[in-house]
Amino acid sequence: MHLNPYGADAVLLMADLVNFPPATLDDLVKRCADAGLVIDRPPGEADLAAARDLAERWCAIVDTRDERARVVLLNELLAASAAYPRVTDHAGTGWHLHYRDAGLTLGGVLRALVAVGTALHLTGRGMSRLARCARDGCGLVYADVSRGGRQRYCSPRCANRDAVRRHRARHTPAAPADRN
Repeated sequence: MHLNPYGADAVLLMADLVNFPPATLDDLVKRCADAGLVIDRPPGEADLAAARDLAERWCAIVDTRDERARVVLLNELLAASAAYPRVTDHAGTGWHLHYRDAGLTLGGVLRALVAVGTALHLTGRGMSRLARCARDGCGLVYADVSRGGRQRYCSPRCANRDAVRRHRARHTPAAPADRN
C-alpha cells in the first residue's frame, strides 16, 4: 500500500524547516529527501529561496489564531501552489495522487506538498492543530498529530520544563512582607 504523502508528513517537514531553517541548498535537499520527498529535477539556489518564502507564508498561517483568517491565508497558498489532482507513477513507486503540476522545481514541489498537506491536516484534524509552543521563551512551531488534539508544546522536553516551572511556582513559599 502506498500512503499519500500529503498531510501529516508534509506539515511535520515544514515545521522542521521553520524551526531549524536550512542554511544551505544541500541541507534543504537532504532534509527533503530524508522526509521521503522525491526530487525529480536538479535543485538550485532558487529552491532554497522558495523554501524560505514558503516558511514565511506558512508561519503566517500558523500564527493566525482566527479560523477564518487562517483559512483565507491557506486558500491563498493553495491557489498559488496546487494544481488539479492527478494520478501518477513518476518514480516507479506505484500509482498515487499528486496535487501539483509535473516538472516543478524542488521549491514548487515543496510549496504544493505543504499547501495541500496543511489543508488536509487542518480540515481533517482541526483548525487549531498548528501552533507555537506554549512554553515561555520557546516559540517553536508544532503540528499537533496527537490522537486527542491537545498538544500545547513542541516537545516533551518543553512540556516537562513548563510543568516543573508551574510546580515550583505553586510550592515556593512567598517572601515575608516588610514590617517597617
